[in-house]
Amino acid sequence: MKILSFGSLNIDYVYSVEHIVKRGETISSSALNVYSGGKGLNQSVAMGKAGAHPYHAGMIGEDGMFLLDVLKKADVDISKTKVSKEIRTGNAIIQNDADGDNCILLFGGANRAIDEKYIAEVLEGFSAGDILVCQNEISNLRALVTMAHDRGMTIVLNPSPMDRDVSELDLDMIDYFVLNEIEAGQLTGLETKDGNALMEAMRKRFPHARIVLTLGDKGSMYGDADGVIRQEVIPVKPVDTTAAGDTFLGYFTACISKGRTPAQALATAAKASAITITRAGAAPSIPWMKEIG
Repeated sequence: MKILSFGSLNIDYVYSVEHIVKRGETISSSALNVYSGGKGLNQSVAMGKAGAHPYHAGMIGEDGMFLLDVLKKADVDISKTKVSKEIRTGNAIIQNDADGDNCILLFGGANRAIDEKYIAEVLEGFSAGDILVCQNEISNLRALVTMAHDRGMTIVLNPSPMDRDVSELDLDMIDYFVLNEIEAGQLTGLETKDGNALMEAMRKRFPHARIVLTLGDKGSMYGDADGVIRQEVIPVKPVDTTAAGDTFLGYFTACISKGRTPAQALATAAKASAITITRAGAAPSIPWMKEIG
């Protein structure tokens, strides 16, 4: 079984601020740091550090070559990653406030230049039973999901950011949804943060899928046709929550690929994401499996 993470690669510009800037407001930041990022890269790094040896497919510009080194150092195979000479790497402008919360503005760049030809070339190396991990920060997501489904791959979707591209997918092709309460509410039409209600709505809407629902300080849940499993949050003092969800997804998927039970995967993912939020940055904050204990 092979894992293919097909997703975004970004350069993150992280501004440390007292509070998130409001409409019409100008504020000063106390620091600016530049990190590797992008949900796709973060998820690949998490799977690599969890020992899953994933492949990463995606596109960068020549300004983002250092991102390849980040992937390689995390034991990610970059043979499927493409470098464009015409388009700059995607980037994110991140405000990180005094409480550890953040807001993010994305510029797609090379992430939005993924075409069907490139997708087809990448998928030639994968077959039934292999795992595809994807999110919604690249172009042609619908083609990617359809082609992977036709090959019999197991599809793990993080439907973030939620926009028209997600609504245009045939979501019945998805095997695993990994999402937070806001995304679950958007998919089911429920205006609530009640994890139990959201889980039941997701299970009803997607009866053949496996649902992994993250609930911030309320922990996480896993649901499928057989029932629901709950995982309590591991309390820590947050420094930067940027890559918490990506770490959770990466570790959960890595554990499932190794035959761990959903309960074991949830517990390991919770420990990994707890460590992540105690550190600054996105990909650099993700722990190695040996740190989980």
